[in-house]
Amino acid sequence: MKNATPRLSGLDLNLLVVLRELLRERHVTRAADRVGVTQPAASAALARLRRHFDDELLVRRDGRYELSPLAAQLVEPLDEICDGIESLLTTTRGFDPSTTRREFRIVMPDHVVAALGGPLTGQLHATAPDARLQVVLARAALAATIEPTIRNVDAVVSQPTSRFRIPEMRSSSLFSDRWVVVADAGNPRFGDEVADRAALATASWVVPYHDDAAFPSVVPVSRQLARLGIRPRVAVRVDSFRAVPHLVAGTGHVALIHERLARESIRTLPLRVLTWPEEPDPITTRLWWHARHDDDPGHRWFRELVVRVGREQAPTVPRPR
Repeated sequence: MKNATPRLSGLDLNLLVVLRELLRERHVTRAADRVGVTQPAASAALARLRRHFDDELLVRRDGRYELSPLAAQLVEPLDEICDGIESLLTTTRGFDPSTTRREFRIVMPDHVVAALGGPLTGQLHATAPDARLQVVLARAALAATIEPTIRNVDAVVSQPTSRFRIPEMRSSSLFSDRWVVVADAGNPRFGDEVADRAALATASWVVPYHDDAAFPSVVPVSRQLARLGIRPRVAVRVDSFRAVPHLVAGTGHVALIHERLARESIRTLPLRVLTWPEEPDPITTRLWWHARHDDDPGHRWFRELVVRVGREQAPTVPRPR
């Protein structure tokens, strides 16, 4: 009778690394590039894995691969196994950024990528030339999926939300900002300094990451609007912060965005920056990671690098007098 529990000797453990990238990328060529093997080698590994698990793992539908039900179940334990192996190997030696070939994965919203991306990749290359960085753009579902996300990446850059109150999550401050209103420079509904509350209540809005099903939602903009008793008439919603000023310029719409982004945008767009009618909540952007990384010297080095770059490139916005 066949043993129901496969033995470790029956599978090349190097295939687990390939499998992790295949499940992440859902694309054989990209997975091969990330592992550093040829596309035929990755295809051969996938074939071996399919035989081992007696499952397709990646199923082609509409011209792209999707995870099979079994593959979806493998994602989380596979990440834990691979991270555990990497942690085990790093405990036998100190971390040396000058020789590491490690890949770091970080989730960031697009406006943070614009502010920190260049300096971060520059310093990473200067100090760890063979290390790799994967930047994943934050999506609308980040808050709802933060628990599995934080386990599967090195770090997340985000404002805190109530859903981030997970005991295993750690964080460090990066920078702060404040909310301002942006309107087209020719919009006759608004003056030059403070946005009129009544005009805001009847305006049409561009709102990043808006969810029509829940208001107020976990999206920080939603909370500020709710404090003024404004349920926005949303004309445009977009999964991006940096796109918002472009969708306001030349229209009758308004938006609530980070002041740093607003000041950058008025250099090239015909926009007016207005103060929020009451003192808004401060915007605090933090670096988040899972507690299991606390004793990993490579991870500690990486998060210290991100924090240093964040504080250098995006210092706290001074409060107006």
